[in-house]
Amino acid sequence: MNIQSAISREIFVPRDEKLLVAIEVRRRMKKKGLSFLNAGRKRDYLTYLCLSVTNSRPAQVLITKVKRYRGTRPFAKRSQWSVEQLRQVNGINPDKDTPEFDLVFNRTTDQWVASSAAEKCMFVQVLYHACQNYWEAKLAQANTASPRDQKIPGALENKKSPGAPSQTSFVNCQQKLMGDSCSVNMVIYRCKIFLNRMKNSMTANQGQPRREAAAVKASRSSPSPPAVRKMGNVMRRASQVLSERGERLMRADDKTSHFLHGAKQFAEAAQKLALKQI
Repeated sequence: MNIQSAISREIFVPRDEKLLVAIEVRRRMKKKGLSFLNAGRKRDYLTYLCLSVTNSRPAQVLITKVKRYRGTRPFAKRSQWSVEQLRQVNGINPDKDTPEFDLVFNRTTDQWVASSAAEKCMFVQVLYHACQNYWEAKLAQANTASPRDQKIPGALENKKSPGAPSQTSFVNCQQKLMGDSCSVNMVIYRCKIFLNRMKNSMTANQGQPRREAAAVKASRSSPSPPAVRKMGNVMRRASQVLSERGERLMRADDKTSHFLHGAKQFAEAAQKLALKQI
């Protein structure tokens, strides 16, 4: 089960909400002098920014911050905002894919860095279309006048109340995230996210045999008297474990190369299709 499915099952399904997208993020530090503080804290927990919609009517679009402390399995919900509290989404750079973005709410501004530029683009794209659908539905609901609210010839129209929420603005965001070819872009971003996660997983797995070999070497250099008689069995067992793990890594590497080649071909075909539609 992937991270998004686990978050949906633990956090959003019990609250009768549908999770649209979830990405891993971290705070973007304003001052370089405080970077060592962030480096010391980022290992304590992982932060995920989630976009969900309620199943009840009228539907509400919600942005939720979820944390998962290292060494523990459950996720913890920390903060939640409605889309009406979201004043602005700042993509930082409208010319290229970057992982940085800002979310401006009524009383706070969050500066984030996604784990990859593809995840940030996918989040902004889903958020933009969710906001568009929400505000269009809200406008249509407001325009559906009841019989007592029907216009009377010669009467003045009611103006919008000053306290009514304003729509979310998207600034410094790439036009491709808000265009008609959003489905094609979504496929490309999902392929990039999959390849990035597979690369990180392979890098983490390749370090395990080295640590196991180092542990076997350390136990061989300083054996205790009771362990000398069992050293042959231990070495054979350790060698077998390392051999089996090496074979699994080779099979995983072959599968990863196959998926990488297939994903690249699919992304190229999707990009060509998008260029033809322009």
